[in-house]
Amino acid sequence: MVVRSPAAPPTPWSKSLAQPQIHETAYVHSVSNITGDVHIGANVLVAAGTHIRANEGSPFYISSGTTIQDGVVIHGLDKGRVLGDDQNQYSVWIGSNASIMHKALIHGPAYVGDDCFIGFRSTVFNARIGKGCIVMMHALIQDVEIPPGRYVPSGAVVTNQHQADRLPDVEPSDIEFARHVVGINDALRSGYLSAEDIACTIPIRNKSTEPHTSGLDTPKVDQGSGNRNHQESTMQLSSEVLQQVRQLMAGGYRIGAEHVDQRRFRTNSWQSCTPIQANSESQAIAALQACLAEHQGEYVRLFGIDTKGKQRVSELIIQRPGDPQVTASSSATSRSSNNANHSTYQSSYTASASGSKLPADVQQQIRSLINQGYQIGTEHVDARRFRMNSWTSCSPIQSTHEGQVFADLEACLNEHQGEYVRLFGINPKGRQRVGEIIIQRPGEESGAQTHSTTRSVATSSASSSASSASSTVSGDLRDQVRQLLNQGCRIGTEYANERHYRTNSWKSGPSIQASSESQAIAALEAFLAEHAGEYVRLIGVDPQAKRRVVEQVIQRPGDSSRNSQPSGQASSHSSNGASSYSSSASNGHRSAATSSGSSSGLPAEVQQQVRQLLNQGCRIGTEYADERRYRTSSWKSGPSIQSNNESEVLASLRAIAGEHEGEYVRLIGVDPKAKRRVLELLIQQPNAVAQR
Repeated sequence: MVVRSPAAPPTPWSKSLAQPQIHETAYVHSVSNITGDVHIGANVLVAAGTHIRANEGSPFYISSGTTIQDGVVIHGLDKGRVLGDDQNQYSVWIGSNASIMHKALIHGPAYVGDDCFIGFRSTVFNARIGKGCIVMMHALIQDVEIPPGRYVPSGAVVTNQHQADRLPDVEPSDIEFARHVVGINDALRSGYLSAEDIACTIPIRNKSTEPHTSGLDTPKVDQGSGNRNHQESTMQLSSEVLQQVRQLMAGGYRIGAEHVDQRRFRTNSWQSCTPIQANSESQAIAALQACLAEHQGEYVRLFGIDTKGKQRVSELIIQRPGDPQVTASSSATSRSSNNANHSTYQSSYTASASGSKLPADVQQQIRSLINQGYQIGTEHVDARRFRMNSWTSCSPIQSTHEGQVFADLEACLNEHQGEYVRLFGINPKGRQRVGEIIIQRPGEESGAQTHSTTRSVATSSASSSASSASSTVSGDLRDQVRQLLNQGCRIGTEYANERHYRTNSWKSGPSIQASSESQAIAALEAFLAEHAGEYVRLIGVDPQAKRRVVEQVIQRPGDSSRNSQPSGQASSHSSNGASSYSSSASNGHRSAATSSGSSSGLPAEVQQQVRQLLNQGCRIGTEYADERRYRTSSWKSGPSIQSNNESEVLASLRAIAGEHEGEYVRLIGVDPKAKRRVLELLIQQPNAVAQR
């Protein structure tokens, strides 16, 4: 066939440049560039925008049945050759039935074996890829020889032979994916060849010129609006995701997201979504909703990014292909009022919980494990074997749907009445278990139903006791403990008096071995009461990475109300029931902080940031500047706030803002250990108050 070769600039190799040899059954697009000693075999497809230049390094050999997609570049160096399958020397050899995808770069000396798949924008240079290998997107392969039948994941950089030898084998799902792409390429090749035959294009051309009736246009509009309505109904985020976003942003982390289809989910090949650059909670939530809408029907994972340590924290799967309507139940009500989101979710959660006999905390644990991608497993044991810790595995729960898991657990509890039953999460990737919790004991007949009834009645003594025990700890700390347990982390404590605190000499407290939130909170309350008048901080430990993930000061010597509250509440509750709990809680430290914060004149976001800084042990300072100095970023230091009490800090900030009225004022958070700033927040502007 005729190949159009545009004029090339003169080079040292132009004088002895050979002509391409192209088989008559091959298809070469007119908008492609093939130069030099290039052999193209039978049934090869060379798509538009392809550049195959054998003017420096040559020759090139492209075997039969191979597909070269749009934008591929094949070039070779003057020196360096590879041994082809015909035992001759080539600059570039591409085997039969290979697929070179869009914008890939094959730079000789390079060898690509038969039935290989080179993904989008991948680069192969001075390398040899064996038969049947699959290279995914944006990979770099250089100076190595990859054995046959190996899989190179997306974004991989393989530059030494040790890496190449440790690559995993291709799985059947990967081979199926490659066959699917090859099938599309075969159809594309047939379409290109049919486009040259006018007899094939006349019916399509006539059909495209037929006028469309109004009756056909109307359903398209309705379908589009229906899709939008469906999209809006599935974009509402659950309260767990909102809490996760709120906690990550309060900790100074950036929000990131990844998505993956069902096949790639099994190989853990996640792809990054568009970066979320939001500085406020509402912007981050809006960006997450847009990401979920863009990747409907796929897995979507949320995580936090530590910009200082260059690492990610707190991964959480927030969407799955099998549950497209998991968060849609509260979307219609939540759009009617911005303040009704939390109550709407709570009502839907209560309704779903009441349909199961499992306790509310067990349902929450299951829901958290499923959202993080874990499978659910159970074990049972009688009273004698329980003392020897000899558990027996129950029938595995294969479902990932919340309702089916609840039903299977209830059947397991009924089957093993009078025995201990333990629930745990299974990490299918790491082959390990997380989050063990005992959900039934021998003394509890029909334990699941008994727990559910007891916890659902607000006036019962057991419910009042649980609420009283957990209320002595602040809501932020309770959320932190819940988050650590959901992530499978261990909880520890440290304490120090004022002298040791100034030298950062902490003493280790007892490790909390609780597997449920209520047990962990009770252990923390006892430890706080034992070390009243001292500094106490909470430690979160990742048992897999063997490192700390959280260090948060939860008690200070000045927090007398919190330290004295547990004992007072415990005694009053035992004698007076639920009424004494409400009276003691109204005098607690948390209520005082809230009332003072609400009257401080500062927005809730600034109050939350101050509270977070104090909990982390940071010092708070201020800076101010007029409009001229603000444009040149010439800030002046304001008075340092030495107090560790939230209400006093908020009062000092309000006084400083009033003193510099009409000027810019920003809040500074300083880590006293690292001697560096951890936060800069603009809290006042001329003619505007408290904007970031």
